[in-house]
Order: sequence, then structure tokens, then C-alpha cells
Amino acid sequence: MKKIALVTDSTADLTEEIKNKYNIHVVPLKVRFEDKEYLDSELTSDEFYEKLKQAKQLPVTSQPSPEDFSKLYRELLKDYEEIISIHISSGLSGTVNAANIAKQSLNGKIHIVDSKTISLGIGLMVLEAARNISEGFSAMQIVEGISKVRRNIETLFTLNTLEYLQKGGRIGKVQGIVGSLLNIKPVIRVGDDGIYHTYKKARSQERALNSIVQAFKELAKGRKQIRLAVAHGAAHQAGIYLKEALENAFQLKASIFTQVGPVIGVHTGPGTIGAAVQFE
Repeated sequence: MKKIALVTDSTADLTEEIKNKYNIHVVPLKVRFEDKEYLDSELTSDEFYEKLKQAKQLPVTSQPSPEDFSKLYRELLKDYEEIISIHISSGLSGTVNAANIAKQSLNGKIHIVDSKTISLGIGLMVLEAARNISEGFSAMQIVEGISKVRRNIETLFTLNTLEYLQKGGRIGKVQGIVGSLLNIKPVIRVGDDGIYHTYKKARSQERALNSIVQAFKELAKGRKQIRLAVAHGAAHQAGIYLKEALENAFQLKASIFTQVGPVIGVHTGPGTIGAAVQFE
């Protein structure tokens, strides 16, 4: 039998190339547009943002069921000795809880990890675990290592509007600026508690992107940055701008540049641009 299987969920926003390269198994969350539900994997990001533009009401998202996890875990335990399963922050989704319920119903060595972050932050943690698996680390070594990695990943993003976070109920500690300054583009940080916090405020998208670069420089003091990931939601040019600005600031090539997937996109909306940096 192979030693360790690696599982995450679709909010990790990993590219197909990365998933295939490291044999990463992905449990999709779901998006419902009025009377039709889609698995996160059934819509490309481009298709999702086009449907979002045309939607009469905001779509809703739902987490995988314990049965979704059980089905995948059972299949993997036929071929693998252990499973490491890394998921979106429990402060933003019940996905980790569903995975834990599935784990309790099975006889197998399954290690559930609450990433305490979203999107690229999860992606960097999953990539670290994948590299460790390929290097022959034990599951316990990898899980312990991921908890250290989690403390050394910073995730920041800016939104074109707070409307989607508000309507989706994922506003976290950002509510202090809602409604007070309509043209503000907040820079939001995923805190150690796994929810959103306002980190800075800017008057335009360009200023917000420059604020993200400055914020990462502040967060990098006394730390060595080793990996960079950048994503956008239907804002390719702005995503490229942030990617190049961070690459120049840190002299570090982005290992991931991608578009935010449907489930995260429901809550952040078009015009979202963000990045995650992993420190040593």
C-alpha cells in the first residue's frame, strides 16, 4: 500500500497542474444559483463569474456532507495507510466538522487539519504537506509541521465591494467599516482565529494593491519569505499588477497564480485580488 493520501477541498484554489503533479484529492463544496446546484468543480472560474454577473439573486454555498468525505476516505483507505485532510477555516465553514464526522465513522488513520485560512493560504499548506509526503516524512511529522507552517503564512486580499461578504454572512471583524465609507477598498487579513479582519483601508483598487505590498513588507520584518501565491476574481490585470509588485518587492517568483474559485467567489465577488506569503 502507498503510505499517505493528501486531501483538501475546492476552496484551496489549487491549479489542475498542481493537483495532478502531487496527486491531491479534492472534495468540492457546492454553489447554488436559484434552483440549480453545482459542485465547485463543475464550473470554471470564468463560467462562475459570468453566471454571477447575470444572476438575479446572490448564489449560496454549502459545505460537503460527511457522506461526501466518507465516500472519498473509504476509497483512499483501500490504497493508502493514512490520510491527511486539510480544509478551509472552521471560522468560515463547517467543512472541517463534516470531515471529522466522517472520520469518526471509519476505521482508519485520518488526520483532519483546520487550516484557519482560505484559498491560497490553504493551497500553500497543502503544497508543503505534498512535498513532505514525497520526501518520506511520517503523517504525524507532517501534521505537526503544518501547524508551524500555518503560523508562518500570511493571507491578504482586497475587495471591489463588501456587498458579497455582507450578504454571504462571512463579514468577520470587517463590519466596522461597512456602510460608513462606500468607496473604501479594504485590505483584509485572515487572522490567527481564522476569520476576516480589516488590516488597512484604501480609496482605490490601485492604492489597495499597493497597500497589500506594503502590508506584506511590514509582516515580513525579521522573517524570510520562501513562497508566494497570488489569485484574483475576474480581475486578471489587477492580479498581474499585484503579482509583479510582490515578485519585485521580495525577489521571489510566484509559485501559484490563479483565479479564485466559485465558492470563495460567492463571498468575495468580482474584483477580488489577494496573495499569500509563506515565511520560513
